[in-house]
Amino acid sequence: MPAVSTFQELFQEQLRDMYDAEQQTLEALPKLIDAVNNEELCEALELRLQETRTHIARLEEMFGILSMPAQDRHCVGMAGILQESVDLLHTEGEDAVLDAGYIAAAQRVEHYEIAVYGTLMAWAKVLNLPSVLSLLEENEEEAKAADTRLSELAESIVNKQALAAVN
Repeated sequence: MPAVSTFQELFQEQLRDMYDAEQQTLEALPKLIDAVNNEELCEALELRLQETRTHIARLEEMFGILSMPAQDRHCVGMAGILQESVDLLHTEGEDAVLDAGYIAAAQRVEHYEIAVYGTLMAWAKVLNLPSVLSLLEENEEEAKAADTRLSELAESIVNKQALAAVN
């Protein structure tokens, strides 16, 4: 991370970091969607792909509000989370069991986003950036909703199928 002298600079660096995290997610999701076997999970991830595009557009809008270039800063945290997903994509196993793993991988992404957006929202409040705060809240709400959808799908169908696949 480059040197930051002000709270505003720290906020902007973390915003760039999140922009890269969303870009990495946008690149990774189609591979996950192709690997998934459960149709409902596939639909949930397709929706998440659309939402990720919207998150990126909102982040670009935030950059405009802040009069800063829409550039990213490599997000090492998301890269690590997504590498675990890639590793799972190269794993042999029962389809239902792998689908349960894919949900876990997708939820790790959501939890990371929820954490970062929460921090950025708190900082936007302190920095008195209501327009940016509103956009951050939308992204966080969608990440939370995606996490809930994935949990419900795991608990109602996928985990039971995974258990049955090995018994």
